[in-house]
Amino acid sequence: SVAGGVSAHLNPAVTLANASTRKFPLAKVPLYFAAQYMGAFVGAALVFLTYKDLIDHFDNGERQVLGEKGTAGIFATYPKEHVSTLTCFIDQVIATGVMVITAESIVDERNFGGLPKFLHPTALGLMIMAIIFSFAYNCMCPLNPARDLSPRLFTLMAGWSAETFTLRNWNYVWVPILGPHIGAILGAWIYKVAISDNWPDA
Repeated sequence: SVAGGVSAHLNPAVTLANASTRKFPLAKVPLYFAAQYMGAFVGAALVFLTYKDLIDHFDNGERQVLGEKGTAGIFATYPKEHVSTLTCFIDQVIATGVMVITAESIVDERNFGGLPKFLHPTALGLMIMAIIFSFAYNCMCPLNPARDLSPRLFTLMAGWSAETFTLRNWNYVWVPILGPHIGAILGAWIYKVAISDNWPDA
């Protein structure tokens, strides 16, 4: 849901983090996960449909994951060659944790009197842009498991090789899934314990 009675839920890691702090009903998590992952898959398909001619021109129709003609990075994230998987994992725990802490501070109505709700999308967008600019170098800063796993599956189905999943002997594909989930939950609980539970009306 992007609008209406429920605020935007585009990131499964954030949805689960909110459920862990009881800000979101746990029973609704599976349905939201399904919508998020399916939405990301459709989004990847639409990007491919829009840019297929240019991708074909660039790689001559020979889909490569990495390398000089690699195009899989248009859809999913891939680590820099000289960056370890552990570093990528730490990167995503920290980046997603910072994202959630900052997002919580933006939407918290008790914080500096509350930012007007109509400014929330702009503030959140600028915050995510700043985090991506700061953390993108190691592994393209996934932040959102759905925005990585679903497009990765799409590329596998659309002609790219199994390297989309087997890169580093399967020792990367879990990073954009597990890292953001752990980071988001840590971020949500840090904000809860350090800030929201300490307001006078908490």
